[in-house]
Amino acid sequence: MPHPAIVAPLSRQVAVADVRRAVAFYRDVLGFEALGSGMMVSGPARIELVVGPTAYDSRGAPRPRGAAVLFLLTADVAAMREAVAARGGDPTDVEKVNWIKMNVFQVRDPDGNTLWFAQSFHEPDAPKDASRQLGRALPALPLSDVAAGIAHYRDVLGFHVNYAQADLGVMDRDDVTLLLVQRTERHRGIGACEFYVRDADALHAELTAKGARVQGAPVSHPWGLRDFRVLDLEDNELVFAQPFE
Repeated sequence: MPHPAIVAPLSRQVAVADVRRAVAFYRDVLGFEALGSGMMVSGPARIELVVGPTAYDSRGAPRPRGAAVLFLLTADVAAMREAVAARGGDPTDVEKVNWIKMNVFQVRDPDGNTLWFAQSFHEPDAPKDASRQLGRALPALPLSDVAAGIAHYRDVLGFHVNYAQADLGVMDRDDVTLLLVQRTERHRGIGACEFYVRDADALHAELTAKGARVQGAPVSHPWGLRDFRVLDLEDNELVFAQPFE
């Protein structure tokens, strides 16, 4: 029985006790392709199986064997569950998880690592409330050297200069605008903001190639976002998050 496609990227290292046993499970039950040396591939998903008591997640944090949680988006979650069950897996029933707007089932590999297979479900749009007021946000990030910040956001982070003066930079990229403001008694410390993006992995590759201070690879979260963090020249944090649906 052919497996439905996995449609979102994932790159994780998973600790196992026996690579050959784990490879057989990921290949024969879950439908991955074995590339050798414990590397398993299914569409954009890459899982590296390593022998040992621990492995490391995409942020470099140690994860003991059996503690990994892998979130995989599939084109047809019901068909995927049927295929996994037919090939000897023990998947849970598909459940509708409203808080992430996805249908999900779970299966465990021979080492106890958890795999969630999910597919977005679509609900009708709610009627727009005429009392709603808020639209876009305009974050302001403090900098001691605004001119250097403007150059960094332009040359490294891909923003365009909308307006600039000694103590202010108005920076645009696509549909978002942010302000770079002079650090003063009123604007102290560091700031943080999050942007929704179309393709977190492509943007991660772009910013990494340009020398941005990228803080690890994109990570898929059970709440429906795949994100990564970047620090600017003065440690303001920018999070770039791709919704799964």
